[in-house]
Amino acid sequence: MFGILKNKFTTFISSLTKKKEEEKEVKEEKQIEKKEEICAVMTETEKISEAQTEIKRAEVTETKETKEAKEEAGKEKGIKIDLSIISKIKGIFTSNIKLTESDLKPAIEELRMNLIDSDVAYETSGKICEKIFERLKDKEINKNEIDKFVNKEIKNALLEILTTNWMEGKFMEWAKTKTKPIKLVFFGINGTGKTTTIAKFGKFLLNKNKSVVFAAGDTFRAGAIEQISVHGERLGIKVIKPEKRGTDAAAIIYDTIEYAKAHYIDFVFADTAGRMQTNKDLMNEMKKVVKVMKPDLKVFVADALTGNDAVEQAREFNEAVGIDAVIIAKMDTAKGGCA
Repeated sequence: MFGILKNKFTTFISSLTKKKEEEKEVKEEKQIEKKEEICAVMTETEKISEAQTEIKRAEVTETKETKEAKEEAGKEKGIKIDLSIISKIKGIFTSNIKLTESDLKPAIEELRMNLIDSDVAYETSGKICEKIFERLKDKEINKNEIDKFVNKEIKNALLEILTTNWMEGKFMEWAKTKTKPIKLVFFGINGTGKTTTIAKFGKFLLNKNKSVVFAAGDTFRAGAIEQISVHGERLGIKVIKPEKRGTDAAAIIYDTIEYAKAHYIDFVFADTAGRMQTNKDLMNEMKKVVKVMKPDLKVFVADALTGNDAVEQAREFNEAVGIDAVIIAKMDTAKGGCA
């Protein structure tokens, strides 16, 4: 996902920079004309200076009144010329440019369409572009640092929309308010990466000196129990699992919670079988798991490869059992529109 988005943002920056460079070239041409004009003014100044010298030579034959009048006239002309020169020189050496609404709108619209084309959700694309527009509009920047400035503001705009360090910050603070064991259930459609996500989350908590136990609640998929068992063995995390496939998932999860209570374990992570949101029987089974477990956090795991379809999946799961948090797996793929 990030590779494609990086290219889209780079294209946006390039188009904006190109437009300003073209304006810069036109401005520089005008500045050359200004320089020529200044040279002409300077030449005129020299002529006036020579004329003033001639006036001084002729002062011996002029009356006092005439002399004062010409000196006053010379001073006034000199002042006007000096102000004109200063103004023109300032115009030449000004290095800042202003990003106007007319500069930004075409580029922002192109960026929005590119984001949608990259499978970023329509609403999210609009929010990203709106934030970028707000941050760039009417900003004065050095004409040689357009790329750097725009890149920085895009990053800041994204950070305003996307919550960062959720596990480091909000999750750990939230966990402090809960009674142990803190129970999390992970669900989603088939193959989204629920079991691998559970293992990664468990490793994160181990690094925080927290204790975890896994419930092998996916009792239907071939290899699911073995997969979570291998993760648990590698991490040193206890896995409560059935003796055979097809065992009631709610019963396995209940046993895991009881084990956690008896051993003063901080967290219970319950794996579940993948299920399509359109399968009513499997969704009813998920409702049973939630009713028995009474989880503190219901986590929907989405696959970035799914794109915008994941939004509809999440909507169906939310209506059936409720969603408290979403984890998007496989974000190293080219597209990740469900983000």
